[in-house]
Amino acid sequence: MKIPLLALLLALTAVAADKPAPVENDKRLHSDGKGWRVEKAVIKDAKLPRVLLIGDSILNGYQGRATQLLAGKANVDLWVNPYNQSAHVNKLLAEVLANGPYDVVVFNMGLHGWQEGRIKPGTFEPLMKGYVEVLKAKLPKAKLLWASSTPVTVKGKPTEINAEIDPIIVEQNRLAAKVMAEMGVPVVDFYGILVGRRELARGDMFHWNKPAYDLIAQAAVDAILRELSAK
Repeated sequence: MKIPLLALLLALTAVAADKPAPVENDKRLHSDGKGWRVEKAVIKDAKLPRVLLIGDSILNGYQGRATQLLAGKANVDLWVNPYNQSAHVNKLLAEVLANGPYDVVVFNMGLHGWQEGRIKPGTFEPLMKGYVEVLKAKLPKAKLLWASSTPVTVKGKPTEINAEIDPIIVEQNRLAAKVMAEMGVPVVDFYGILVGRRELARGDMFHWNKPAYDLIAQAAVDAILRELSAK
C-alpha cells in the first residue's frame, strides 16, 4: 500500500513543500500514471529491508508489479521524476535519499535527456558519475543497481525502432554502462529485455503495455533479491 498524498507533502520530488513540482514540457513524455512524485511505503514490518526505485514514466509502468513481487520481502519507496543528468538533479537526489536509509536502490535516467540542449556535450559521463557518488555518499551500505533506458519506437508503428531518438538512447545507455562498470554498479538491462519484444510497445513512442512492464519488473526484482541475499 502507498500514500499518494505524500507526493503533495514532499512537493512532488523536492522533499520541501516550498519547492515547485517538476515540469516536463514535452507532452509526449508524460508521467503515464499518478504523476511525478516521491511515494513512501506504509511500513507494516520494520524488520524488512528497504528498497528505493528511481525512474521516469517507465517506473510508473513497472512499479506496481515490482512492489507486488516484493511484498513481504521489502518495503518499497518510489521517486518518479522527469529529470535528466544535471547538477540540479544530483542535489535533489541527496534530499530524496534523506528518506532512507535504503538497502537497495534501482535507478534510471534516460528518456528525458535525449533532446538537444538538455545535456551539454561531454558532460553526460561526469554528471552520471556525480549521481552515483551522491548515492554512495548518502547510502554507503546500500547496494546500487542501474536500469538502462528502454527503446524508443515509431509512433503508430510500435515494432519499428525510432531512427532519430533511439540511437541517442543507445549511446547514453552505453555511456552510463561505462560509468557503472568503473564504479562497480551492476546493470539491469531494460533495453535489452524489450528491444526484441517491441510488439509489446504501446505505439506512442515511449511507453509499453503491461506484459512489457511485467518483464522488466521481474528483472528488477530478481536483481534486488540477489543483492539482498548477498548482504
